[in-house]
Amino acid sequence: MLVKLLLVLAATFLINLPFGWWRKGFRKFSAPWWVAIHLPIPLVIALRITLKIPYATVPLVIAAAVLGQAAGGRFRKG
Repeated sequence: MLVKLLLVLAATFLINLPFGWWRKGFRKFSAPWWVAIHLPIPLVIALRITLKIPYATVPLVIAAAVLGQAAGGRFRKG
């Protein structure tokens, strides 16, 4: 179970990297900015459900997503 959880956390981080980069190019709270934040969510949920990761781990998955978005945004200047 721990290996699957770590896989989901790493995948969540990596999925959110390009979306963080994309988000950084838009004005804060604009429609594309919201899309860049929310578009990866169904992918992460599907991954979590497919690998049968318990619901109690959702805070860790959210943290990985936020870190991925932040790291992706740091790659983009502007």
